[in-house]
Amino acid sequence: MDTIAIISDIHGNVTALQAVLADIQERKVSRILCLGDIVGKGPNSDLAVDLIREHCEEVVTGNWDEFVAGTSGLEVVKWHSAVLGQNRLDYLKSLPFSIEFWMSGKFVRLFHASPRSVNERVQPWDAYEQRLSLFQSSELCQADLPADVAGYGDIHNAYLQHLEGRTLFNVGSVGNPLDLTQASYVLLEGNYGNRSLGRLNIQFVRVPYNIELAVQQAVESEMPDLELYIRELRTAKYRGIKD
Repeated sequence: MDTIAIISDIHGNVTALQAVLADIQERKVSRILCLGDIVGKGPNSDLAVDLIREHCEEVVTGNWDEFVAGTSGLEVVKWHSAVLGQNRLDYLKSLPFSIEFWMSGKFVRLFHASPRSVNERVQPWDAYEQRLSLFQSSELCQADLPADVAGYGDIHNAYLQHLEGRTLFNVGSVGNPLDLTQASYVLLEGNYGNRSLGRLNIQFVRVPYNIELAVQQAVESEMPDLELYIRELRTAKYRGIKD
């Protein structure tokens, strides 16, 4: 049996990322995949990119990665771009759209938000047909084949659902979880590369980390949108939701 750790949405929170990487190492898992949004929101996008490049076997692009590496004139984008530097920005621009492989007889497709776009947001409570569409392929994917297992990030809300014999899961967020205040990732266990049916397990892992240290790092950086970021870390409540 092979075990793969799947992480996503670090958002420059190196304290949370280090805690998750330590947990993965303690479990003796060597293969790590990242589903994007390494950067933005938090203060240490540069260090997050460096750690992801060091530890992850494959990485896909996220909407923040694409946004920050683009040409936006927004001040928040300029701030994060300056932190990253040109070499890391070039790395973000080079990231592929999806990761696809067979495991225990199931075709697995991993992406950031949907198989069609890094900006299409799908929640676990959205319309059935919208969730079902996450198994389909698009011109951005590698294979013109519907997924048996589809996994994604983006919404910072971990969940698993079975839809018409297929499995859909969201890995949650390492650095900016919006369901509870612990870093989230997934372990996928099965026979990697094998097209014969076999045992396939999906395990959700929550890792506590030092939130106040992450807050202190954000304060010291004088980053934009500071109070909104701190509120999300401490409450796991999305900034777009009013009290």
